[in-house]
Amino acid sequence: MSATGDPIRLLVVDDHPVVRDGLRGMFGANPDFDVVGLAANGAEALELARTLDPQVILMDLRMPDMDGVSAIRAIRQEGLTASVIVLTTYDTDGDVLRAIEAGAGGYLLKDAHEDELFRAVHTAARGEAALAPSVATRLVGQMRAPMSDSLSPRELEVLSLVAGGASNREAAARLFISEATVKTHLLHLYEKLGVNDRAAAVAVAYDRGVLPAHSR
Repeated sequence: MSATGDPIRLLVVDDHPVVRDGLRGMFGANPDFDVVGLAANGAEALELARTLDPQVILMDLRMPDMDGVSAIRAIRQEGLTASVIVLTTYDTDGDVLRAIEAGAGGYLLKDAHEDELFRAVHTAARGEAALAPSVATRLVGQMRAPMSDSLSPRELEVLSLVAGGASNREAAARLFISEATVKTHLLHLYEKLGVNDRAAAVAVAYDRGVLPAHSR
């Protein structure tokens, strides 16, 4: 229940129907919660957040038609008051930091137990942070050290060349490695930075100070 004694109004956002229906069934069976809406992507989540006024939003990260981070950022920019808990299978440092920086108040993994999910929603409804223990540990560790510490020297070289506009072939020639090796380094970069493409990797790298601003 919320502080007023009423059920906590909950919006569930996930692009997989089975996940949405499962969460609706789980929370709907508990009188402490009222699942007021379901959304399949970030754009739908933003629209429903405007019209349904949920107290807490369970938000997946990787979805079509506006991902979770973009939706969280839009929700915060519009001044909507719902607390957002990311519920995802991804716990890379980049994913966690991007979500928290966008305004998420919690971050849980989809293998969380039912009781943990219930506690997290109660916690978020009170305006407090709700982080999975493993995520909290990663977040603290990341805050203590620059993100660049998680990248190998070669990955930083590839990232710098990509930021300068080099193609995979050009980067390979500059570093005297194969184009396939460059692609492998890029995939590792995407995973560490929590992104899906080279443009996003460069943007996040500048934002987090991995690449110096004067090199833009």
